[in-house]
Amino acid sequence: MLQAMYRIPPFFPSLSVLLCRRLDAVGANTLVFDRRRDAFIHREAMSTITCQAQGHNAVVFHFGSQSEGTTTPGLRSDTDMLISMNDFNIMLHWSDWKRGMMNLLMVKDESTPAQHYLLQRVRSDEPLPETRVVEPRDVIDSRGLVFVSNLSVIDTGAEAFGANHLRRGPSISDDEDFDYVLAFPCTSLPAEILAWFDAMRPGYWPPPEVFEIARQCPCFLVADGYRGSPTEHIEWRVTPNLIERHLMFSLNNVQKKCLIVLKMLKKQELTPHLHEGCKFTTFYCKTALFFTLERTPSDVWRERGLLECIVRCLHTIGEFLIQGKCPHYIVENVDLFDKKLCRECQVKLEKQIRAMIQDDMHVLFNLQIDDLGVRLMQLNPHVERFPDQSASVCGKLTFDIWTFYVKCFTCLCKHMCDSRDTGFYQGAIDLINRTTNIMG
Repeated sequence: MLQAMYRIPPFFPSLSVLLCRRLDAVGANTLVFDRRRDAFIHREAMSTITCQAQGHNAVVFHFGSQSEGTTTPGLRSDTDMLISMNDFNIMLHWSDWKRGMMNLLMVKDESTPAQHYLLQRVRSDEPLPETRVVEPRDVIDSRGLVFVSNLSVIDTGAEAFGANHLRRGPSISDDEDFDYVLAFPCTSLPAEILAWFDAMRPGYWPPPEVFEIARQCPCFLVADGYRGSPTEHIEWRVTPNLIERHLMFSLNNVQKKCLIVLKMLKKQELTPHLHEGCKFTTFYCKTALFFTLERTPSDVWRERGLLECIVRCLHTIGEFLIQGKCPHYIVENVDLFDKKLCRECQVKLEKQIRAMIQDDMHVLFNLQIDDLGVRLMQLNPHVERFPDQSASVCGKLTFDIWTFYVKCFTCLCKHMCDSRDTGFYQGAIDLINRTTNIMG
Protein backbone atom coordinates (compact mmCIF):
# COMPACT_ATOMS: atom_id res chain seq x y z
CA MET A 1 0.00 0.00 0.00
CA LEU A 2 2.86 2.36 0.82
CA GLN A 3 4.47 1.87 -2.59
CA ALA A 4 1.25 3.13 -4.22
CA MET A 5 1.56 6.36 -2.26
CA TYR A 6 5.31 6.78 -2.27
CA ARG A 7 8.27 5.40 -4.20
CA ILE A 8 10.83 3.72 -1.96
CA PRO A 9 14.25 5.01 -3.14
CA PRO A 10 16.83 2.31 -3.97
CA PHE A 11 19.30 3.68 -1.41
CA PHE A 12 16.86 3.26 1.51
CA PRO A 13 17.99 -0.28 2.55
CA SER A 14 21.70 0.63 2.80
CA LEU A 15 20.96 3.95 4.51
CA SER A 16 18.64 2.13 6.90
CA VAL A 17 21.45 -0.20 7.99
CA LEU A 18 23.77 2.80 8.46
CA LEU A 19 21.07 4.59 10.48
CA CYS A 20 20.70 1.51 12.69
CA ARG A 21 24.46 1.47 13.34
CA ARG A 22 24.49 5.18 14.20
CA LEU A 23 21.55 4.74 16.54
CA ASP A 24 23.38 1.85 18.19
CA ALA A 25 26.24 4.24 18.88
CA VAL A 26 24.04 6.81 20.62
CA GLY A 27 22.63 4.24 23.02
CA ALA A 28 19.68 2.85 21.06
CA ASN A 29 20.74 -0.80 21.15
CA THR A 30 19.86 -4.06 22.87
CA LEU A 31 22.27 -3.57 25.77
CA VAL A 32 20.91 -0.13 26.67
CA PHE A 33 17.27 -1.08 26.01
CA ASP A 34 17.58 -3.97 28.48
CA ARG A 35 19.56 -1.94 31.00
CA ARG A 36 16.99 0.86 30.99
CA ARG A 37 14.12 -1.55 31.47
CA ASP A 38 15.86 -3.39 34.32
CA ALA A 39 16.87 -0.15 36.04
CA PHE A 40 13.36 1.24 36.08
CA ILE A 41 11.79 -2.06 37.14
CA HIS A 42 14.20 -2.02 40.09
CA ARG A 43 13.30 1.59 40.85
CA GLU A 44 9.62 0.63 40.84
CA ALA A 45 10.22 -2.16 43.31
CA MET A 46 12.39 -0.05 45.60
CA SER A 47 9.94 2.87 45.51
CA THR A 48 7.03 0.55 46.33
CA ILE A 49 8.92 -1.07 49.21
CA THR A 50 9.89 2.34 50.59
CA CYS A 51 6.30 3.65 50.40
CA GLN A 52 4.85 0.57 52.03
CA ALA A 53 7.49 0.41 54.75
CA GLN A 54 6.46 3.92 55.75
CA GLY A 55 2.84 2.86 56.04
CA HIS A 56 1.52 4.00 52.64
CA ASN A 57 -0.68 1.52 50.81
CA ALA A 58 0.67 2.34 47.37
CA VAL A 59 2.39 0.72 44.38
CA VAL A 60 4.72 2.66 42.09
CA PHE A 61 5.02 2.25 38.31
CA HIS A 62 7.30 3.89 35.76
CA PHE A 63 5.97 4.76 32.31
CA GLY A 64 7.18 6.57 29.23
CA SER A 65 10.40 6.79 27.26
CA GLN A 66 12.86 6.09 30.07
CA SER A 67 11.38 2.78 31.20
CA GLU A 68 10.47 1.72 27.64
CA GLY A 69 13.99 2.45 26.39
CA THR A 70 12.81 4.70 23.55
CA THR A 71 15.06 7.63 24.31
CA THR A 72 18.65 8.81 23.91
CA PRO A 73 20.76 11.33 25.84
CA GLY A 74 20.00 14.02 23.26
CA LEU A 75 16.22 13.62 23.56
CA ARG A 76 16.44 14.49 27.27
CA SER A 77 13.25 12.61 28.10
CA ASP A 78 11.70 13.15 31.50
CA THR A 79 10.84 10.37 33.95
CA ASP A 80 7.16 9.48 34.43
CA MET A 81 6.04 7.86 37.67
CA LEU A 82 2.51 6.74 38.56
CA ILE A 83 1.64 6.13 42.22
CA SER A 84 -1.31 3.77 42.59
CA MET A 85 -3.25 4.59 45.78
CA ASN A 86 -4.62 1.27 46.98
CA ASP A 87 -6.55 2.47 50.04
CA PHE A 88 -9.58 2.95 47.82
CA ASN A 89 -11.90 0.35 46.32
CA ILE A 90 -12.82 1.57 42.85
CA MET A 91 -16.15 -0.02 41.94
CA LEU A 92 -17.34 -0.59 38.39
CA HIS A 93 -20.47 -2.32 39.70
CA TRP A 94 -22.31 -2.34 43.01
CA SER A 95 -21.23 -5.97 43.41
CA ASP A 96 -17.63 -4.70 43.76
CA TRP A 97 -18.47 -3.06 47.12
CA LYS A 98 -16.23 -4.01 50.09
CA ARG A 99 -17.07 -3.51 53.76
CA GLY A 100 -14.70 -1.27 55.69
CA MET A 101 -13.12 0.16 52.54
CA MET A 102 -13.32 3.66 51.11
CA ASN A 103 -15.58 2.74 48.19
CA LEU A 104 -15.84 4.90 45.07
CA LEU A 105 -18.25 3.99 42.26
CA MET A 106 -17.32 4.81 38.64
CA VAL A 107 -20.35 6.44 37.02
CA LYS A 108 -21.05 8.14 33.71
CA ASP A 109 -23.93 9.04 31.42
CA GLU A 110 -24.32 10.19 27.81
CA SER A 111 -23.00 13.66 28.68
CA THR A 112 -19.76 12.39 30.27
CA PRO A 113 -16.78 12.82 27.90
CA ALA A 114 -15.24 9.67 26.42
CA GLN A 115 -12.51 8.07 28.55
CA HIS A 116 -13.83 9.90 31.65
CA TYR A 117 -15.82 8.91 34.73
CA LEU A 118 -17.15 10.52 37.87
CA LEU A 119 -16.34 8.93 41.23
CA GLN A 120 -19.33 8.69 43.53
CA ARG A 121 -18.74 8.12 47.24
CA VAL A 122 -20.30 4.94 48.66
CA ARG A 123 -20.65 4.15 52.35
CA SER A 124 -18.18 1.73 53.95
CA ASP A 125 -20.69 0.05 56.30
CA GLU A 126 -23.29 -0.89 53.70
CA PRO A 127 -23.60 -0.62 49.89
CA LEU A 128 -25.51 2.65 49.79
CA PRO A 129 -24.65 6.08 48.35
CA GLU A 130 -22.84 8.41 50.73
CA THR A 131 -24.92 11.51 51.52
CA ARG A 132 -22.42 13.59 53.46
CA VAL A 133 -19.26 15.42 52.49
CA VAL A 134 -16.17 13.44 53.47
CA GLU A 135 -13.50 15.89 52.22
CA PRO A 136 -13.76 19.68 51.74
CA ARG A 137 -13.41 19.36 47.95
CA ASP A 138 -16.32 16.88 47.63
CA VAL A 139 -19.24 17.96 45.43
CA ILE A 140 -22.92 17.22 46.12
CA ASP A 141 -25.26 17.22 43.13
CA SER A 142 -28.98 18.02 42.99
CA ARG A 143 -29.85 14.42 43.87
CA GLY A 144 -27.78 14.53 47.05
CA LEU A 145 -25.05 12.24 45.64
CA VAL A 146 -21.47 12.97 46.71
CA PHE A 147 -18.64 13.01 44.15
CA VAL A 148 -14.88 13.18 44.66
CA SER A 149 -13.23 16.25 43.14
CA ASN A 150 -10.05 15.61 41.16
CA LEU A 151 -8.69 18.77 42.81
CA SER A 152 -8.35 16.81 46.05
CA VAL A 153 -5.58 14.69 44.51
CA ILE A 154 -3.93 17.76 43.00
CA ASP A 155 -4.00 19.38 46.44
CA THR A 156 -2.34 16.30 47.94
CA GLY A 157 0.46 16.49 45.40
CA ALA A 158 0.86 20.23 45.82
CA GLU A 159 1.15 19.81 49.58
CA ALA A 160 3.81 17.12 49.15
CA PHE A 161 5.95 19.16 46.76
CA GLY A 162 5.50 22.59 48.35
CA ALA A 163 4.76 26.05 47.07
CA ASN A 164 7.06 25.80 44.03
CA HIS A 165 5.42 22.68 42.61
CA LEU A 166 4.92 22.26 38.86
CA ARG A 167 1.67 20.96 37.40
CA ARG A 168 1.31 19.49 33.91
CA GLY A 169 -2.09 17.90 33.35
CA PRO A 170 -2.59 15.20 35.98
CA SER A 171 1.11 15.22 36.92
CA ILE A 172 2.70 17.28 39.65
CA SER A 173 6.34 17.67 40.58
CA ASP A 174 9.06 19.92 41.94
CA ASP A 175 11.49 18.97 39.17
CA GLU A 176 11.25 19.65 35.41
CA ASP A 177 12.71 16.21 34.67
CA PHE A 178 10.16 14.21 36.69
CA ASP A 179 6.39 13.80 36.45
CA TYR A 180 4.47 12.20 39.32
CA VAL A 181 0.85 11.13 38.87
CA LEU A 182 -1.38 9.98 41.73
CA ALA A 183 -3.95 7.45 40.50
CA PHE A 184 -6.68 5.09 41.59
CA PRO A 185 -6.44 1.46 40.34
CA CYS A 186 -9.59 0.13 38.68
CA THR A 187 -10.91 -3.09 40.23
CA SER A 188 -11.61 -4.44 36.74
CA LEU A 189 -11.25 -3.20 33.18
CA PRO A 190 -13.81 -0.52 32.15
CA ALA A 191 -16.06 -1.14 29.16
CA GLU A 192 -14.06 1.05 26.77
CA ILE A 193 -10.91 -0.98 27.46
CA LEU A 194 -12.68 -4.34 27.24
CA ALA A 195 -14.08 -3.25 23.87
CA TRP A 196 -10.53 -3.07 22.49
CA PHE A 197 -9.78 -6.62 23.61
CA ASP A 198 -13.11 -7.94 22.36
CA ALA A 199 -12.89 -6.31 18.92
CA MET A 200 -11.82 -8.31 15.90
CA ARG A 201 -8.15 -7.67 15.19
CA PRO A 202 -7.45 -8.41 11.50
CA GLY A 203 -4.05 -6.66 11.49
CA TYR A 204 -0.47 -7.94 11.78
CA TRP A 205 0.02 -6.76 15.38
CA PRO A 206 -0.06 -7.24 18.33
CA PRO A 207 0.61 -11.00 18.31
CA PRO A 208 -1.81 -13.19 20.31
CA GLU A 209 0.66 -13.87 23.15
CA VAL A 210 1.26 -10.14 23.71
CA PHE A 211 -2.45 -9.45 23.45
CA GLU A 212 -3.36 -12.03 26.08
CA ILE A 213 -0.80 -10.79 28.62
CA ALA A 214 -1.95 -7.20 28.04
CA ARG A 215 -5.48 -8.31 28.96
CA GLN A 216 -4.23 -8.99 32.51
CA CYS A 217 -2.89 -5.47 32.99
CA PRO A 218 -4.93 -3.13 35.22
CA CYS A 219 -6.06 0.38 34.33
CA PHE A 220 -6.02 3.55 36.41
CA LEU A 221 -8.04 6.69 36.97
CA VAL A 222 -6.07 9.94 37.01
CA ALA A 223 -7.15 13.43 38.07
CA ASP A 224 -7.61 14.89 34.62
CA GLY A 225 -11.01 16.24 33.61
CA TYR A 226 -12.01 17.09 30.03
CA ARG A 227 -11.09 20.71 29.48
CA GLY A 228 -14.17 22.91 29.14
CA SER A 229 -16.58 20.31 30.45
CA PRO A 230 -19.11 21.61 33.03
CA THR A 231 -18.09 18.76 35.31
CA GLU A 232 -14.35 18.99 34.59
CA HIS A 233 -13.48 19.35 38.29
CA ILE A 234 -15.04 15.97 39.18
CA GLU A 235 -14.00 13.98 36.11
CA TRP A 236 -11.35 11.25 36.16
CA ARG A 237 -9.65 9.96 33.02
CA VAL A 238 -9.15 6.23 32.41
CA THR A 239 -5.58 5.48 31.39
CA PRO A 240 -4.37 2.05 30.15
CA ASN A 241 -0.70 2.86 30.91
CA LEU A 242 0.31 -0.69 31.81
CA ILE A 243 -1.30 -2.11 28.68
CA GLU A 244 0.59 0.41 26.55
CA ARG A 245 3.81 -0.30 28.42
CA HIS A 246 3.44 -4.02 27.80
CA LEU A 247 2.92 -3.32 24.09
CA MET A 248 6.09 -1.22 24.09
CA PHE A 249 8.08 -3.91 25.92
CA SER A 250 7.13 -6.37 23.17
CA LEU A 251 8.71 -4.31 20.36
CA ASN A 252 11.88 -5.37 18.57
CA ASN A 253 14.90 -3.10 18.21
CA VAL A 254 13.95 -1.74 14.79
CA GLN A 255 10.51 -0.76 16.03
CA LYS A 256 12.03 1.04 19.01
CA LYS A 257 14.56 2.80 16.79
CA CYS A 258 11.75 3.88 14.50
CA LEU A 259 9.98 5.57 17.42
CA ILE A 260 13.22 7.21 18.57
CA VAL A 261 13.74 8.78 15.14
CA LEU A 262 10.10 9.93 15.07
CA LYS A 263 10.67 11.64 18.42
CA MET A 264 13.79 13.35 17.08
CA LEU A 265 11.92 14.61 14.02
CA LYS A 266 9.05 15.74 16.21
CA LYS A 267 11.36 17.67 18.53
CA GLN A 268 13.52 19.36 15.89
CA GLU A 269 11.35 19.61 12.78
CA LEU A 270 7.73 19.78 13.98
CA THR A 271 7.58 21.44 17.41
CA PRO A 272 9.13 24.75 16.19
CA HIS A 273 6.14 25.23 13.84
CA LEU A 274 3.54 25.20 16.61
CA HIS A 275 1.59 28.20 17.86
CA GLU A 276 1.84 29.09 21.52
CA GLY A 277 -0.53 26.89 23.50
CA CYS A 278 -0.49 24.04 20.96
CA LYS A 279 1.28 20.76 21.62
CA PHE A 280 2.47 17.90 19.44
CA THR A 281 3.44 15.23 21.96
CA THR A 282 5.57 12.11 21.73
CA PHE A 283 2.40 10.15 22.56
CA TYR A 284 1.16 11.01 19.05
CA CYS A 285 4.29 9.37 17.65
CA LYS A 286 3.73 6.27 19.78
CA THR A 287 0.08 6.12 18.71
CA ALA A 288 1.09 6.35 15.03
CA LEU A 289 3.61 3.56 15.56
CA PHE A 290 0.92 1.30 17.06
CA PHE A 291 -1.46 1.86 14.16
CA THR A 292 1.36 1.39 11.63
CA LEU A 293 2.47 -1.84 13.30
CA GLU A 294 -1.07 -3.16 13.03
CA ARG A 295 -1.16 -2.75 9.25
CA THR A 296 2.46 -3.50 8.32
CA PRO A 297 3.80 -7.05 7.74
CA SER A 298 6.35 -8.15 10.33
CA ASP A 299 9.02 -8.81 7.69
CA VAL A 300 9.18 -5.06 6.94
CA TRP A 301 10.41 -4.36 10.49
CA ARG A 302 14.02 -5.30 9.78
CA GLU A 303 17.17 -3.19 9.78
CA ARG A 304 17.09 -2.78 5.99
CA GLY A 305 13.50 -1.55 6.26
CA LEU A 306 13.98 1.05 9.01
CA LEU A 307 13.57 4.07 6.72
CA GLU A 308 10.51 2.57 5.07
CA CYS A 309 9.02 2.00 8.55
CA ILE A 310 9.73 5.62 9.51
CA VAL A 311 8.02 6.83 6.33
CA ARG A 312 5.04 4.56 6.99
CA CYS A 313 4.66 6.07 10.47
CA LEU A 314 4.96 9.59 9.08
CA HIS A 315 2.20 8.73 6.58
CA THR A 316 0.05 7.62 9.51
CA ILE A 317 0.68 10.88 11.34
CA GLY A 318 -0.09 12.74 8.12
CA GLU A 319 -3.41 10.91 7.85
CA PHE A 320 -4.29 11.97 11.39
CA LEU A 321 -3.45 15.58 10.56
CA ILE A 322 -5.45 15.58 7.31
CA GLN A 323 -8.47 14.11 9.11
CA GLY A 324 -8.01 16.56 11.97
CA LYS A 325 -8.25 13.74 14.49
CA CYS A 326 -5.75 11.48 16.24
CA PRO A 327 -7.58 8.39 17.57
CA HIS A 328 -6.45 6.69 20.75
CA TYR A 329 -5.08 3.25 19.89
CA ILE A 330 -6.97 1.50 22.69
CA VAL A 331 -9.90 3.74 23.72
CA GLU A 332 -12.57 4.44 21.10
CA ASN A 333 -14.14 7.85 20.42
CA VAL A 334 -11.15 9.77 21.78
CA ASP A 335 -9.44 12.50 19.75
CA LEU A 336 -5.96 13.09 21.14
CA PHE A 337 -5.66 16.35 19.17
CA ASP A 338 -8.75 17.81 20.85
CA LYS A 339 -7.93 20.91 22.94
CA LYS A 340 -4.21 20.39 22.26
CA LEU A 341 -3.55 21.08 18.57
CA CYS A 342 -5.44 23.70 16.58
CA ARG A 343 -6.50 23.13 12.97
CA GLU A 344 -4.03 25.68 11.58
CA CYS A 345 -1.12 23.87 13.22
CA GLN A 346 -2.42 20.52 11.97
CA VAL A 347 -2.32 21.82 8.38
CA LYS A 348 1.19 23.24 8.82
CA LEU A 349 2.55 20.03 10.32
CA GLU A 350 1.02 17.88 7.57
CA LYS A 351 2.75 20.01 4.93
CA GLN A 352 6.04 19.73 6.81
CA ILE A 353 5.75 15.94 7.03
CA ARG A 354 4.80 15.65 3.35
CA ALA A 355 7.84 17.72 2.40
CA MET A 356 10.14 15.47 4.45
CA ILE A 357 8.82 12.36 2.72
CA GLN A 358 8.95 13.87 -0.77
CA ASP A 359 12.57 14.90 -0.13
CA ASP A 360 13.43 11.22 0.47
CA MET A 361 14.05 11.87 4.17
CA HIS A 362 17.18 13.96 3.61
CA VAL A 363 16.05 15.75 6.77
CA LEU A 364 17.77 12.97 8.71
CA PHE A 365 21.15 14.42 7.74
CA ASN A 366 20.17 17.66 9.48
CA LEU A 367 19.29 16.10 12.81
CA GLN A 368 21.30 17.76 15.54
CA ILE A 369 20.03 15.59 18.39
CA ASP A 370 22.88 13.28 19.47
CA ASP A 371 24.74 14.61 16.38
CA LEU A 372 22.85 11.97 14.41
CA GLY A 373 22.93 13.91 11.15
CA VAL A 374 26.71 14.35 11.24
CA ARG A 375 27.14 10.74 12.28
CA LEU A 376 25.14 9.67 9.20
CA MET A 377 27.38 11.71 6.91
CA GLN A 378 30.40 9.91 8.30
CA LEU A 379 30.24 7.10 5.77
CA ASN A 380 33.67 5.56 6.43
CA PRO A 381 33.12 2.89 9.14
CA HIS A 382 36.87 2.78 9.88
CA VAL A 383 37.10 6.44 10.92
CA GLU A 384 34.99 7.23 13.97
CA ARG A 385 34.66 10.95 14.76
CA PHE A 386 32.18 10.33 17.57
CA PRO A 387 32.53 7.84 20.43
CA ASP A 388 30.01 5.10 21.15
CA GLN A 389 27.78 6.40 23.95
CA SER A 390 26.51 3.02 25.14
CA ALA A 391 29.05 2.62 27.94
CA SER A 392 28.44 6.12 29.30
CA VAL A 393 24.65 5.65 29.15
CA CYS A 394 24.88 2.33 31.01
CA GLY A 395 27.28 3.88 33.50
CA LYS A 396 24.87 6.73 34.20
CA LEU A 397 21.98 4.29 34.62
CA THR A 398 24.02 2.29 37.13
CA PHE A 399 25.04 5.43 39.02
CA ASP A 400 21.45 6.71 39.07
CA ILE A 401 20.03 3.44 40.39
CA TRP A 402 22.57 3.19 43.19
CA THR A 403 22.02 6.83 44.08
CA PHE A 404 18.32 6.09 44.19
CA TYR A 405 18.89 3.07 46.47
CA VAL A 406 20.91 5.24 48.86
CA LYS A 407 18.16 7.87 48.84
CA CYS A 408 15.53 5.23 49.66
CA PHE A 409 17.59 3.71 52.47
CA THR A 410 18.28 7.17 53.90
CA CYS A 411 14.58 7.89 53.88
CA LEU A 412 13.83 4.59 55.60
CA CYS A 413 16.53 5.08 58.22
CA LYS A 414 15.10 8.49 59.06
CA HIS A 415 11.64 6.99 59.33
CA MET A 416 13.01 4.19 61.52
CA CYS A 417 14.65 6.71 63.87
CA ASP A 418 11.44 8.72 64.10
CA SER A 419 9.20 5.68 64.56
CA ARG A 420 7.95 4.66 67.99
CA ASP A 421 6.59 1.39 66.66
CA THR A 422 8.92 -1.36 67.86
CA GLY A 423 7.61 -3.62 65.12
CA PHE A 424 9.13 -1.29 62.54
CA TYR A 425 12.63 -2.61 63.24
CA GLN A 426 11.67 -6.13 62.19
CA GLY A 427 9.97 -4.61 59.18
CA ALA A 428 13.22 -2.82 58.30
CA ILE A 429 15.13 -6.11 58.44
CA ASP A 430 12.54 -7.71 56.17
CA LEU A 431 12.88 -4.71 53.83
CA ILE A 432 16.66 -5.11 53.59
CA ASN A 433 16.26 -8.80 52.79
CA ARG A 434 13.66 -8.06 50.11
CA THR A 435 15.81 -5.32 48.58
CA THR A 436 18.85 -7.60 48.55
CA ASN A 437 16.85 -10.18 46.60
CA ILE A 438 15.74 -7.53 44.09
CA MET A 439 19.28 -6.25 43.59
CA GLY A 440 20.58 -9.81 43.23
